[in-house]
This record gives sequence, C-alpha cells and structure tokens, in this order.
Amino acid sequence: TWQGIMAGLGWNTKVNPKGLKTVDDLWQPQNKGKIVVLSEMRDTIGVILLSQGIKPETCTEDQFMNAVDFLQKKIADGWIRGVKGNEYKEDLISGDATAVIAWSGDLFQLSTENEGKFDFAIPESGGTISGDNFLIPSTVTAESKVNAEKLINYYYEPAVAAEVAAYVNYVTPVQGAQAEMEKIDPTLAKSEYIFPTQATMSRLHVFKALSPAEETKWTEAFQAAAGN
Repeated sequence: TWQGIMAGLGWNTKVNPKGLKTVDDLWQPQNKGKIVVLSEMRDTIGVILLSQGIKPETCTEDQFMNAVDFLQKKIADGWIRGVKGNEYKEDLISGDATAVIAWSGDLFQLSTENEGKFDFAIPESGGTISGDNFLIPSTVTAESKVNAEKLINYYYEPAVAAEVAAYVNYVTPVQGAQAEMEKIDPTLAKSEYIFPTQATMSRLHVFKALSPAEETKWTEAFQAAAGN
C-alpha cells in the first residue's frame, strides 16, 4: 500500500455552517444543484449503501443496483451536478459545488489552503477506505525489479513516509511514521486524516471484491447512472 484513502462527506463551511453528519444532510436546500459525487464507484456507492444500512463488504447485486437507482434519481432531480474525479476540488473552490462525497486528503488540503473554508467528516453511517498500491509491471527486467524494490523500501522508511504523509495528507500505512511526524509537525501527528484512531477505523469499510462479470455489470450500471 502506498497511501490509504478515506471517502466521506465534504462541504463548504460557510454554506453549511452546521456541517454534514449524514448522507441525508447533503439534500438540504442550499446544496441543491451544487452537489458533486466521486467517479470512483466503490466510494460513492459504498457511502450510499452504508447510509441505507448495507455494508459494502457484503452487498448483493440487488442492493448495489438500488443504490445506483438512488444516485440516478438524485442526478435526474437536479440535486447532483456532477460525478467527478479530483476535479471536484475546483468546483468547491469556485463555489459551483457546496457539498460533496469526497476524499479525505483533498479536503484536508483545501481546508489548509483556504483558511478552513472546507471541512470533511465520515458520515455517522460510515465511510469507505481503499488503498493506492505500489505495483511493479511483470514485464520489467530483473535489474529494474530490484531497483523498484529499493525505491519501495525507501518510501517505507518511517521518516520518509512521514514526509510523504505531511505533503499528501492521506493515511500512511507505515508503522513508526507517526512518531517521525512528531518531529516534522506535531499537529499533523494528531491528524485523523493521516493517523486515524481505531475508533475511526471501525467506521470505515472496504468494498467487496467483484468477479470479472460483476465488475463489468456493476461498473456499466454506475456509469450509465452518471450519464457516461
């Protein structure tokens, strides 16, 4: 694992001064037409499933499709303006979006860069967590493989991992990085964005593994709902 990615709710604190605690809080009048959700199927549908009392680790196809139908209806009814990747950050900055299903690190960075104008929370019903992973292509030469492994090992040094986490603000997988972060930035060493406590981790869920057939069918359904 390179970094862990939490997905939950993000918002403009001036438009939503009370914050967002649940997915239902997205559907407040001030946010209509200004909601953006992630183009990553497992995060957006995972968060919606959890709000419906369903764990994404064990959801059935019918439950998944019901969540997709819910998403499609919110788009058709004008609540959701877009299904996007990282570019949703630009919508928040411009004011085109005021509430989002978002990634934790993005909102941490936006909050820091905009004097607390934005915030993030895991919904009361739970959020998702996934990992960006190191991969070495199977076609590389033996020498390249050794060099790649050296680079990966370098990034797994706690002091280096702490530097990376201080920059990207995502969950570091490296034990010992928190102690090293104390030397860099004691405030970040206490950040739930980077070092979530066990209590926080207990509220995060990993989307189930899909068979190739499910991957195709479920992705096509999600993309159709998103208008792609």
